[in-house]
Amino acid sequence: ALAVEGGGDLPPEERARRERARESAEGIVAYDADPPLRRATFALGGQIVLADLDSGTVELLPTVSGGFDPRISPDGAAVAYVAGRALRVVRDGADREVVSEEEPTVSWGAAEFIAAEEMGRTRGFWWSPDSGRLLVERVDVAPIDRWWISAPVTPMVEPTGIRYPAAGTANAGVALAILDRDGGGRVDVDWTGGEGWEYLADASWTEAGLVLTVQSRDQRVLAVLDVDPADGAVEERYRMEDEHWVELVPGVPALHGDRLVTVEDLGPARRLCVDGAPLTGDGVQVRRVIDVGDEGIVIAASREPTTTGVATVTWEGDLEWWANDPGVHGAVVGGPTVVDVRRSLMHDGVHVVIRSQGDQTATIDDLAEVPPLELNVRLHRIGDRELATALLLPAGDEGHEPLPVLLDPYGGPHAQRVQQARSMFHTSQWFADQGFAVVVVDGRGTPGRGPAFEREVRGDLAGPVLDDQIDALDELARLEPRLDLGRVAIRG
Repeated sequence: ALAVEGGGDLPPEERARRERARESAEGIVAYDADPPLRRATFALGGQIVLADLDSGTVELLPTVSGGFDPRISPDGAAVAYVAGRALRVVRDGADREVVSEEEPTVSWGAAEFIAAEEMGRTRGFWWSPDSGRLLVERVDVAPIDRWWISAPVTPMVEPTGIRYPAAGTANAGVALAILDRDGGGRVDVDWTGGEGWEYLADASWTEAGLVLTVQSRDQRVLAVLDVDPADGAVEERYRMEDEHWVELVPGVPALHGDRLVTVEDLGPARRLCVDGAPLTGDGVQVRRVIDVGDEGIVIAASREPTTTGVATVTWEGDLEWWANDPGVHGAVVGGPTVVDVRRSLMHDGVHVVIRSQGDQTATIDDLAEVPPLELNVRLHRIGDRELATALLLPAGDEGHEPLPVLLDPYGGPHAQRVQQARSMFHTSQWFADQGFAVVVVDGRGTPGRGPAFEREVRGDLAGPVLDDQIDALDELARLEPRLDLGRVAIRG
């Protein structure tokens, strides 16, 4: 056992990272492992821990306090982590600072706010495949305006100042450098070049090469850049453009040898592409790329917006779904081993199955508490726009009395509420059990329906969204006359 408190005493940077990841749990909430899965590292209470997965032993590494985001080297011999505004490496029992600066607005190794909050990139350093060097992000928040946040319940506490890049204002200055793990041999990477790229959306350093994903300030142009680690020279490999915005999709761009895997909005679908040529058709909306291997590409995708399935796409474009039962499915792939994760409306919790070489080898029990709720939900496709809609009524409802209506949307882009998984409706069911008919509508701007449907909110995140809530409510009231339209509220 570890004599480490895993709860409240978190470094501010780690607390911010968890807030951006919507992570409210305590203890071990994330880890990083070497490719053979022999060693893993994680942060706990601001200390860095190394676990030997073969023996089951753990040790506290000799690090400075306040460490977060540890990443193990591919050879398993070193752990890099961030503490304060510096990047550090532990190897052979010795802790060493790799890079830092005295300037209080400058930090090394941590993702800037906009990348972590809006682009899904929560890391700011990457190991080289040979474990000898690191690509490290330098962030300078000096150009960003300062905001002050106070808590009304503690008026005696001084407001906290944060650097917040509000829309239309300056972003952080982001630079990249390649350094030896001992801090020497610095090579700067001029990723902005003469193109004026504003955002570093992602980076990847594998045997196939060092690749950056960058975007313009208006996010209508995305480029994939090859970096020469020897001198930091940058060359554009591929470019994507869109009149509205280029969507960032988890798992891509990815290299497999000389082939570039992307996901692009082409016609009515978000399609899997290799070197610009689409592999999937109009009826499949790709949500993320899970794995790229010799036999093909594993994707999470939707044929219908309330469900997400996992499929393998061969390099020739043949697609095979792993399962046909509706639900929200995902997977993790590591060589011949697959972890298959499924949620549905038919069962509580998560079903997790481990397969190796195609055969089931184990299951992982879901030990999460099951809310004491009896789900009473019906899914509909409503109106001319066939809006995905869920209607929740009180458990044990006998269908006699009119019910006040509570609209319970998310209402923003990039998030769905109406999905075929029980966990999506626990909170809504609780409100229904208080005597409401709860209506959840995924209107324009939500994913899973194709590029055009998502882009209908460009320039107006309120009007189309509210119109869809009203249209769905009116149509649903015709299907279920017990909805009392004289008593309607909204939460969210």
